[in-house]
Amino acid sequence: MSHLVVRGRRINWTLVLVLGYLFYLLLGAMVFQLLEKQAEAQCRDQFQLEKLKFLQNYTCLDKQALEQFVQVILEAWEKGVNPEGNSTNPSNWDFSNSFFFAGTVVTTIGYGNLAPSTVAGQVFCVFYALFGVPLNLAFLNQLGKGLNAHLITLERWVHKPGRARVVQTLALALFLTAGTLLFLVFPPMIFSYVEGWSYGEGFYFTFITLSTIGFGDYVVGTDPNKHYISMYRSLAAIWIVFGLAWLALVFNLGADLMEKFLQLNWHKPGTAEEAITKMEDDPDQPRIHIPS
Repeated sequence: MSHLVVRGRRINWTLVLVLGYLFYLLLGAMVFQLLEKQAEAQCRDQFQLEKLKFLQNYTCLDKQALEQFVQVILEAWEKGVNPEGNSTNPSNWDFSNSFFFAGTVVTTIGYGNLAPSTVAGQVFCVFYALFGVPLNLAFLNQLGKGLNAHLITLERWVHKPGRARVVQTLALALFLTAGTLLFLVFPPMIFSYVEGWSYGEGFYFTFITLSTIGFGDYVVGTDPNKHYISMYRSLAAIWIVFGLAWLALVFNLGADLMEKFLQLNWHKPGTAEEAITKMEDDPDQPRIHIPS
């Protein structure tokens, strides 16, 4: 098991990582509760007030009938049927929408706004995901290797170590800048125009989607009052796949940098060399490489 050496003491690195992870989750829970709980309470009170006003305006209805109607609306929403509009709304299961749904399954995004309602569809979804998720991971991994190969090829063009470091830095900066523009900056503009969202809402949807969080509060192509082109959601699914590959590489890079940063901060100047020396003296001691 890997250890960190601080002032001559060995500290379990895995334990530090687990405690830090739990602390981060607890911090997030407290902040989200602080930001969202009051707004939720206000929304709940407003909804109850609107129901009371509705009953007062339509005295022929009683509270039980209204609650039953609300339940019908909720069940329709859970099955992917938008309560707005009428029966002429486009199907959620035409080819373009089905292609988009298949993409959300294999990428594990799972917005939650649409799901198979038939037993056959649910069983097929399980086996489709069982083979599709590993296939998607293999595809993203191969795509990531291809991007890395281009960076390595670019480095080989320069033979001097000093220049190689400069080229590597410039290539990394170009990779991050181009990907940010292509997958995080420009798409929200398109979604804002097509969906009628603000740019902030479009950016929020973009990041939540590409990070595979997929809350489902914002989903493209679901407004019954808008007329989308037939391939709109299919193109969005393709954008998601390539965006996932890019953001996965960024997350991996961030994880590597964070791990190196944490390891360096566990050692004061002068103690890192001592820790390395101790590890070299004990060949059975697992090692963590600490950059100098």
